[in-house]
Amino acid sequence: MEDSPLSRRRLVWGGAVAAGTALAAVGLPRLMVPEAKTKAAPAGPVRRTDGAAGPPAKRKGDASVDYAPAVWVEASEYNYTASERPEEYPIQYVVIHLTTDIMPIMFAKFKDPAERVSAHYVISATGTRIAQCVRERDVAWHSGSVWYNHRSIGIEHEGWTDQPVYTDEMYEASAVLTATICAKYDVPIDRDHILGHVEVPLSTHDDPGTVWDWDRYMELVETARRRVKV
Repeated sequence: MEDSPLSRRRLVWGGAVAAGTALAAVGLPRLMVPEAKTKAAPAGPVRRTDGAAGPPAKRKGDASVDYAPAVWVEASEYNYTASERPEEYPIQYVVIHLTTDIMPIMFAKFKDPAERVSAHYVISATGTRIAQCVRERDVAWHSGSVWYNHRSIGIEHEGWTDQPVYTDEMYEASAVLTATICAKYDVPIDRDHILGHVEVPLSTHDDPGTVWDWDRYMELVETARRRVKV
């Protein structure tokens, strides 16, 4: 995601807090409630960013999740490519992202057909909330590279590169998720296969930023992998 101006960020936070208060008043969990669609699906031919022609393949929403701790917050079918991975494409990478927006804003983007963006998972800054927005078998549009999108799982982390909020809980929650993905798809736990968005070839993004502690993160992933059973 591109960085938002600080003034816009403050306005977004204010709106999100108000929305969260309203949701809490009716007994719904804050941040994890799917946002209503605000735009209809584009009429006529659809411009795709996954390298394929024509409208996206449609699949009815599936409320189940691939990762048990996650909550299902479905992305628009126009923002990912329906697939049958790993049969169609091997899953070889995990790509680490930073949202540069709070979780409700990311959910709204993923649900907006005009945005042409999605990720498989979003993790809150506190590490206490994990959302799955695209099934692992499907191709999320997260890395800016068609080739890597087809062969990777994208994980967004709530925060900003200039004001990172990398808590212990976030690192740990993310590491267990990544370790589970690596175990499931036999992805090597090394820096050739667990990448930052900035490391995807020809990337125009700099997340997860220079303060992301890769040594610590990889150690946590390796430790979690020894405990994970799939």
